[in-house]
This record gives sequence, C-alpha cells and structure tokens, in this order.
Amino acid sequence: MSKPSKTILRVDASVRTTDSVTRDLTDRFVNALDSADTTILSHDLAKGLPLIDEAWVGANFTPEEDRTDAQKQTLEVSDNLIADLKAADVIAIGVPIYNFGIPAGLKAWIDQIARARVTFRYTENGPEGLLKGKKAYLFVASGGTGVGSEIDFATSYLKHALSFVGITDVTIVAADKMAMDAEASMAQANAQLAEALAA
Repeated sequence: MSKPSKTILRVDASVRTTDSVTRDLTDRFVNALDSADTTILSHDLAKGLPLIDEAWVGANFTPEEDRTDAQKQTLEVSDNLIADLKAADVIAIGVPIYNFGIPAGLKAWIDQIARARVTFRYTENGPEGLLKGKKAYLFVASGGTGVGSEIDFATSYLKHALSFVGITDVTIVAADKMAMDAEASMAQANAQLAEALAA
C-alpha cells in the first residue's frame, strides 16, 4: 500500500539568504520529509510582499460575485498565498526575531492570508478558523531574545495568528539567544529538530 501524498508549505522570512540559522533549520526539516510522495510549495518573503491598503480592504469586503476585474487583481497575491496554505498538510516557517518581533515580510504574509469568510469566519460564539487539520513548525532564531520570555513578541503572536485561522498544532524549534551562547543554542535547536522529525 503506497503512502499518502503530503504537501509541505515552506515560508522563509529571514532577510539573509546566506548564513541564516532559520533557513538552515527549515532546509534540514523540509529535506528530511521530502520524498517522491511529497509536494513542496515555497514562499521567500525576503523578496517582499505587497502591503494591504485601502484598495485591498475594499476588494476583500466586496462580495466575490460583485468584484471588479481590478479588485480581483488586487486580491490575486492573497488568493494565491491562501491557495497554497489550504493545500498544505505541513507548514514550515522560518522565523528570525528582529527587534523582539517578526520580520515585516512575515507580518505582510499574515495580513494577506487572514481573511474573513476565507480563512476564518465570525460566529455567534466568536471567530472560527477555517484552516483546520494542519501542522505548523516555527524555526526560530534570535540574538538575545529568549523564546517564550516576556520580550518574545514573535512566537506568541505567530501562534495566535495561526490559531486564529484554524492552525492550532504548532511546534517551535528554537535557536534563541545565539549572541550569548551560539553552540548551546544550536545544540538545543538540533535536539528539538530531531524530536520534531521523529514525531
């Protein structure tokens, strides 16, 4: 009996394309899962994404059947990003912590994929995420910010944002406080990576 096919969505947010800890961790994770039955979708946010603006908001809140061609074009990037997210079984996100938070490109990605009636909806019991049954991994690196500390606004935000659209199963692999003890930080991250791959 053949294994079921799997789709992995890889999202890189580091502005560094060489010597990036998050890209290295994400590389090793995705490569370990890659097989003939795996489809890998990739978005490199270092190349930039359009920011949402008034035209985007107007298009988003116009019923789909009433959108003009210009409004459809305005939402095209968002539609494509969401299509890949919907297709994915596993999401691997490289998350460098910049100034206690996530990179601007990753925030732009969240803004593009968090859409009412598409990835979440409002109900009488509050908001409900629509992207259920997916597993996300955050590959985090920082110079001095401890993951889970009171100054870590990156992982708490991302876990909440992913949960808001229905992705509640999130594992963190962290090479944090690299500026203080890079060897220990990488040893910790490598152990967490091995554990994630064995799960």
